[in-house]
Amino acid sequence: MKKFKSKRRKKHYLLKLVFLILLIYFICHLTFHVLFNIKITDNKGLIAILLNDTNRSLANKSFLETLNETVLNITPTKLLNSTLDSNIDTSSDSELPSELTTYVDDPNPIDVTNPRVYIYNTHQLEGYDGTNYSEYGITPNVQMASYLLKDRLNSFNIPTIVEMGNISDLLNANGWSYSYSYKASRYFIEDVLKKNKNLDLIIDLHRDSISHDASTISYNGKKYAKVMFVVGEEYDTYEKNLDLTNTINNLLKEQIPEISRGVILKGGKGVNGIYNQDLNQNMILIECGGNENTIDEVINTIDLLANVIKTYLKGE
Repeated sequence: MKKFKSKRRKKHYLLKLVFLILLIYFICHLTFHVLFNIKITDNKGLIAILLNDTNRSLANKSFLETLNETVLNITPTKLLNSTLDSNIDTSSDSELPSELTTYVDDPNPIDVTNPRVYIYNTHQLEGYDGTNYSEYGITPNVQMASYLLKDRLNSFNIPTIVEMGNISDLLNANGWSYSYSYKASRYFIEDVLKKNKNLDLIIDLHRDSISHDASTISYNGKKYAKVMFVVGEEYDTYEKNLDLTNTINNLLKEQIPEISRGVILKGGKGVNGIYNQDLNQNMILIECGGNENTIDEVINTIDLLANVIKTYLKGE
């Protein structure tokens, strides 16, 4: 009889244990579902978090994501060419980026009068490493980096605007291929220059297509996306743009000596050689990182660039 009661107790405890495990499972399932629903769900959500200086480790999967996917196994739902002219790029720069991204709206629009800095992206589709983001419809790109830089500069009381025109839409409307991107961005630049006569700095922000090792540097425990500057030399006033670029480059190297990959002069057959820099002597082209850099590494560099630009414009 005692032996029989003992077996019944064991069976009873076993049922309780199974029930408890199932209860924990469903509670966790529900909790994770709620948490994921309030996580970043689009590009604007990611930018908003980065702008608020919240979590700089967003490129790494969180503990909850890892536990969710490995233990509970719940995964998230998942151009025509014409005659060449000075704004048609026949170099490798004109090739479509390896990973296309989507147009990103500014999550933090600010009314700016009398801007001192204008930022645009001739190649708005150039993206950074999207690991752990693609399942949420997020594609970090150079346009996102421009909004981050704009926000930093405005926080320094340096009035800054970012080009909101969609390069891809303009290309498609005219039946132009991707190699006409500089012709498309020129349209927007000329319009901005007509409306803003006192711009002190005009930045065309890009990213390069190189390995992570070549595009990244570690400094004081932080990883930064390396920077390279490009100056076209096939227009009369290029030396003025070159002087400006060298000044910014030197200020950047004073912060972290190895962060700059240098200033590259471009000209000759098969190369754009102008990059719209003939429009204004205050124009610079910056390659911030490469396609394998995370948005964390990029924003670390953006913070550094913002400080350098503040030093340059305010003479600090």
